[in-house]
Amino acid sequence: MPNPYQNAVRQLRQVGELLELDEETIARLAKPDRVVKKEIKVGKKKFLAFRSQHNQARGPYKGGIRFHSGVTEDEVKALSMWMTWKCATVGIPFGGSKGGVVVDPKGLSAEELEQLSRGYIRAFYEYLGPQRDVPAPDVNTDSQIMAWMLDEYEKLVGHKEPGVLTGKPIELGGSEGRTEATGLGGYYVLRALHAKLNSKFQIPNSKFTIAVQGLGNVGYWFTRFASEAGYRVIAVSDSKGGVITEGTENNQKALSIDKVMEYKEKSGSVMGLPGAETITNEELLELPVDVVVPAALENVITGENAGRIKAKVVLEMANGPVTPEADEILRERGVVVVPDVLANSGGVTVSYFEWVQNLQGYYWEKEEVLRRLKLIMDEAFETVWKMKQEKKVDMRMGAYMVAVRRVVKALRLRG
Repeated sequence: MPNPYQNAVRQLRQVGELLELDEETIARLAKPDRVVKKEIKVGKKKFLAFRSQHNQARGPYKGGIRFHSGVTEDEVKALSMWMTWKCATVGIPFGGSKGGVVVDPKGLSAEELEQLSRGYIRAFYEYLGPQRDVPAPDVNTDSQIMAWMLDEYEKLVGHKEPGVLTGKPIELGGSEGRTEATGLGGYYVLRALHAKLNSKFQIPNSKFTIAVQGLGNVGYWFTRFASEAGYRVIAVSDSKGGVITEGTENNQKALSIDKVMEYKEKSGSVMGLPGAETITNEELLELPVDVVVPAALENVITGENAGRIKAKVVLEMANGPVTPEADEILRERGVVVVPDVLANSGGVTVSYFEWVQNLQGYYWEKEEVLRRLKLIMDEAFETVWKMKQEKKVDMRMGAYMVAVRRVVKALRLRG
């Protein structure tokens, strides 16, 4: 399995060369400001937990907390670096952080899950705060877990502090639009890219075929918005496997996301969906579609399978789903890769809105949240596309050049 932190540093060095950064600056950006490790006790069980704080030159650290058996120190270090670039790509005033607990949450009772959530805050609360580090949900964490964490933090500090984390329930200071924000932001990016590509391909929405790997929150909302806009989503998958609509390559019907989710809720997986053929997650990535959307975990497109990717576009809705080796192969083959730091930045953008609303004590209507989200996503896409065209680089390097340049400027202004 490729090491995500080594991948992140390798990407940084690539963009450092393009920006002609000195070795001291690259070395500073390659290393997180702080990595904290703690042990959390839940009854007789013990769990290893991490918090990586990468860079705060542009604002407080910002990043999710994931509960997953595969969490490692290098993973959270990489994710915290990518969060720095993500926030800078869309121009919001945060640096990057990330947290994780090595745990399979499916093996915990509801009471143990609450204890673990509160235990995480007790272990790390001195490093957190609205102007220090603002966590959010990530893999296997949700608004209920954020509610427990907020309650524990406020007990520890002795006052109300809703801005300490985002992704909260609306009743506790969460923002309208946060649930669908990441998927919707990805849809806005898809639409902007489609407009650019249409000068070359001239493909109407109804002919534009999409395959989505991962039907969690992000994959679901992306699929919903894309389907409602008339894009033809012909294949989807979850952790157990996937399905594709029956038919030949050019006449496959679109999946109904409502029927897919209804079946998934009843059976526990999309596999076996009536009227569809079962495929593996690996096969989904290699389908002959216009856009393939990895929306699950990192490192799913590697040097081994990149040569078999048939899509014209890879839209990264997961964090780090394409390795550097795969990037090189896809670039040589003319596949457009829309990087995660742009494609899935809708979530952190609306988290930023939530933080702003918490600090103001004034809350926006959903229409206002989504209007502001579209403005930021459209502007970020145009900025990255312009950099890509001017410097004759791929979209990842275009986004990284925008982001790293902004972070370096902030560092230099601070001396």
